[in-house]
Amino acid sequence: MSTEQPGLRERKKRQTYQAVSDAAISMFLERGFDKVSVAEVAAAAEISKPTLFRYFPAKEDLVLHRFADHEDEPARVVSGRPAGTTPLDALRRHHLDGLERRDPVTGLCDVPAVLDFHRLLYGTPSLVARLYGYQSRSEVALARALDPATPVAARLAAGQIVAVLRILAEENWRRIDAGESAGQVYDDAVAAAGTAFAQLADGLGGPAPR
Repeated sequence: MSTEQPGLRERKKRQTYQAVSDAAISMFLERGFDKVSVAEVAAAAEISKPTLFRYFPAKEDLVLHRFADHEDEPARVVSGRPAGTTPLDALRRHHLDGLERRDPVTGLCDVPAVLDFHRLLYGTPSLVARLYGYQSRSEVALARALDPATPVAARLAAGQIVAVLRILAEENWRRIDAGESAGQVYDDAVAAAGTAFAQLADGLGGPAPR
C-alpha cells in the first residue's frame, strides 16, 4: 500500500504541469507556436506523448495552463467578499489591487517575459480561440457565485463582467506592447476601470461602486 499522501501527489502533479508548460512555452517563444510539435515538447520534457496529453488535452493548453489558476478567480472574489460588499465592488477592488501589483492578468505588466508571453498568446489565433473556452468556464463559475437561483440572469451578468475584465486587460496590454511603460499607463488604467465598473453597475441595475 502506498504511504504517499494526496497532498504530495497533487503537488507533484502541479510541478509536472508547470515543468512541461514552461518547456513548451520556451520552445514556442523561440520558434513559434505552429512550428513546434507536441512530440518535440514531450521529448524536451522527457515524457511520452500520451502522457503529455493526459496532462494537456490540447496543444494550446500547454500555453493556457498559466490561466488555469485564474479561471475561477472572479467567482472566488465574489464568494469570499466581506459582508456588506456588493459583488461588483469586490471585483472592482480586486482589479484595482491587481493593477497596483502589476498583475499580468490585468495586462498592466511590462516585465519582458510577460510581454513575450502575451505576444505569443495574442499573436496566435488558435490560442486566442482556446482562451475563449477558459473565459466561458469563468463566466459559468462566476454566475454560480452571483446567484445560483436565477441562472440565466446570473450568466448574463457574469458574461458582461468577464467581458469587461478582458477588454480592460487587452487595452492595457495593447498600450504597453506599443511601447508605454506600466507606470505611464497606470493612471489611465485606473480611470478606465472606474468607468467600466460604473457602466456595469448602471447596466446591471445596481448602484455604481465607490
